[in-house]
Amino acid sequence: MSCHGNNATPPGPAEAPGADAIDPASVASDLGRRGPDPRLTRILPALDAPFFQAGLAGYSDAAMRIVARRHGAPLCVTEALLDRMLLGGGRGFDKADLARRDADLLADNLPHGHEDHPLVGQVIGSDPDEMAAAALKMVEQGGRGPREYRDLAYGDGTLPAYADTRWNPGQSEPGAAVSSAPSQAPRQTFAAIDVNLACPVKKIDRKSRGGHWLTEPDGAVAILKAVRAAVPAEIPCSVKLRRAYDDTPDMALRFERVFAAAYELGYAWTTVHARTVEQRYVGPSRWTFLRDLCARHPDKVVFGSGDVWSVHDIFRMIAYTGVAAVSVARGAIGNPWIFRQAREMLAGRPPSAPTLAEQRAALRHHFDLSVALHGEHHAARMMRKFGIKFAQHHPTPDAVKARMIGVAGTADWLAVLDEFYPPDGEPTPASGLGPPAQTVPVRAG
Repeated sequence: MSCHGNNATPPGPAEAPGADAIDPASVASDLGRRGPDPRLTRILPALDAPFFQAGLAGYSDAAMRIVARRHGAPLCVTEALLDRMLLGGGRGFDKADLARRDADLLADNLPHGHEDHPLVGQVIGSDPDEMAAAALKMVEQGGRGPREYRDLAYGDGTLPAYADTRWNPGQSEPGAAVSSAPSQAPRQTFAAIDVNLACPVKKIDRKSRGGHWLTEPDGAVAILKAVRAAVPAEIPCSVKLRRAYDDTPDMALRFERVFAAAYELGYAWTTVHARTVEQRYVGPSRWTFLRDLCARHPDKVVFGSGDVWSVHDIFRMIAYTGVAAVSVARGAIGNPWIFRQAREMLAGRPPSAPTLAEQRAALRHHFDLSVALHGEHHAARMMRKFGIKFAQHHPTPDAVKARMIGVAGTADWLAVLDEFYPPDGEPTPASGLGPPAQTVPVRAG
């Protein structure tokens, strides 16, 4: 489910007067000494750093996620999955009775092997019962009968009613589950469920999905309530928002209604993108909005998103706005080193640029993972757009981009690497964060 438009402003600074005066190195070093907001690890123990990889339509498949994790990303989010796609056919994620393209999308967003954890599954849709049943199916990994999830969505009163599932992250244990899951727990599942009420793409908005719901707070609250009721309480739920549908005072009040309701219903955090839905990806995001929001709600866990293009932007956003963690989206495409650099800065060291040998290793590992996930033909097409982004780190980026565009298979890919990236001294995955994976196991839903 694509939530990215074709028109986007080139990378540039956010609307944040005074942010240039912030010293990211000092902020990072201080955070490293103090540690991140303790509420993060209480929600998800693996979230040991105040940043993570966002869900990116058409990009953030298992291959990108695993490469990011090997470079220090503590958490990744899938791209937005349409509730009806998840429920379609009732045959599980990667065998849904849908077009091949949709089946591939579902498979791309499954948890893949031990390296692809923790993973937050993001769901988008327009009907509370469909959203609830789809979220439950994501958590249970298709553990019920083939038609039961559709019956839950379209039956009569079979989904659980909302109960108070509010969980204070300061507690040692979350509340009791509010839905009955299969007796045998799945081996791998999503660590949390994220409800997308932010997508700004026009076709999504017209179908009453994503950012549309910021115009209809009652409908948004109904979706949030249904999902939180269906998902077991030990699985955190979160919600992705934009700062409003547009910049009118009325829409600002509607955002506040949805934002407040999320926490009242037991959502562990919100991720707030600092652009409006109407703005899409054009113009600067407004970090001043995030700063004011966090100042008014210091008791709430808020993650920030928007105009994070470099490792320094991660720590500028934290210092300027007060968010608990930063969602790294387009700034992570072709740049897994942003996560390594962030960890280096937390340790009080300057961020290190990737050497050519490290770039070669990351490109090779990403391609091998993509082939295992998609097959060689589709992986070659996928990796063209990644290669163009990776090229920005090379001393001759334009020449690399021109060659990446023509990649059609493994032989072409290796030829580009041999031409532009010295093969001698090819390292193991960055920072020793994990061995190169030979295959990416795909489990049926």
